[in-house]
Amino acid sequence: MQTQDTSSQENFKRTMKVRHLVMLSLGGVIGTGLFFNTGYIISTTGAAGTLLAYLIGALVVWLVMVCLGELAVAMPETGAFHVYAARYISPATGYTVAWLYWLTWTVALGSSLTAAGFCMQYWFPATPVWLWCLVFCIAIYLLNIVSTRFFAEGEFWFSIIKVVTIIAFIILGAGAMFGFIPMKDGSAAPGLSNLTASGWLPHGTLPILMTMVAVNFAFSGTELIGIAAGETEQPQKALPLAIRTTVARLIIFFIGTVFVLAALIPMDQAGIVKSPFVLVFEKIGIPYAADIFNFVILTAILSAANSGLYASGRMLWSLANENTLPRCFAQVNRRGIPVLAITVSMIGGLLALFSSVIAPDTVFVALSAISGFAVVAVWLSICASHYVFRRRHLAAGGSLQQLAYRAPLYPLTPILGFLLCLLACVGLAFDPSQRIALWCGIPFVLFCYAAYHVTHRRNLKAGEANDVA
Repeated sequence: MQTQDTSSQENFKRTMKVRHLVMLSLGGVIGTGLFFNTGYIISTTGAAGTLLAYLIGALVVWLVMVCLGELAVAMPETGAFHVYAARYISPATGYTVAWLYWLTWTVALGSSLTAAGFCMQYWFPATPVWLWCLVFCIAIYLLNIVSTRFFAEGEFWFSIIKVVTIIAFIILGAGAMFGFIPMKDGSAAPGLSNLTASGWLPHGTLPILMTMVAVNFAFSGTELIGIAAGETEQPQKALPLAIRTTVARLIIFFIGTVFVLAALIPMDQAGIVKSPFVLVFEKIGIPYAADIFNFVILTAILSAANSGLYASGRMLWSLANENTLPRCFAQVNRRGIPVLAITVSMIGGLLALFSSVIAPDTVFVALSAISGFAVVAVWLSICASHYVFRRRHLAAGGSLQQLAYRAPLYPLTPILGFLLCLLACVGLAFDPSQRIALWCGIPFVLFCYAAYHVTHRRNLKAGEANDVA
């Protein structure tokens, strides 16, 4: 179960420790989805619906991560997902999954940079969003091409700031909910009244289905643990610990945060142009709290974009390492950085510049939906790969004891994870503002399958010609 090209794999340096791995995953998750998409979800589903949607999302994340954990511990590889899909589903699926994950993060770069522009407009309302997008695009690119250790160390401290911010938000927000911290306008503490002010589910259960991809987009980034497996010290020990720690913290942070947001923001005031976190602290009577949190949210979003560029660059490297892209994408410099792969992946960040000609909030929802569709499709492949992997392992005479990490409740775990991810994709069809994800995503998948078969046939013919020569 080793990589097919160990010499190329060794070009990457195993410099990441457990703390880097955990914080890389948390950094990828605690970003644009939580800080901006939550406002969209509250405005669509209501407070109670948002809590229910995030609880379902947390279940999906746990199911996918334990499936990924078993695969990654058995086969720790950089760019892991498409290798597993190619091996246990089909080579064409592996090729498509790699491009889908690349699409996930390159498009997420665009949505993250658009959100960063919203943050800057809070202080500089006269400046256009696209200008800030361009500035941050350059900064993130430079941070990624210095070194993996520098990137991981920077992401570690960025993520600590985010975690401390989330904890502080939950504590201060709870204090405002129950009257320990006064509201700025002198109004009474809302308590739990906003949770049911518009009814438990004001628009029924369909909006929960419609927003599941947005919720999954908010949770996307947990799977970065699998991407970084090939650059981690002692992956057999580090990966299970990172998975348990990350999933537990995410559930606590996300559910706690969403509960406070839903309790403090009436449904008709929620949106995405201004972060719901900033909206909350504009209501609370703490001097400069909104400005401080806007700054922290800005760093958090840029941190998530930083993780996204790392992931998309490694995925292009992995495609080239498997000979499905030109070998130039597999080249790394003396510091172990795939510069060309990172440079090409930065194209996704430029999608944010569409905010100069289209309403920025429309661009944000569309980019988030496309990125969310792509990551859910990748999660589908993880569940399917794990299901086949375990069956083949046992059929080949292997035992469960040989697996250093095992997903619990097999086969229920991969089957339920697969079905919930599939249901989330179906929900996109019911939301006009997110339907573009299907119009873009499904043709992209079909194009990838077609491209694989065309290039695969060409490679076979080239190989046969070399054999004859």
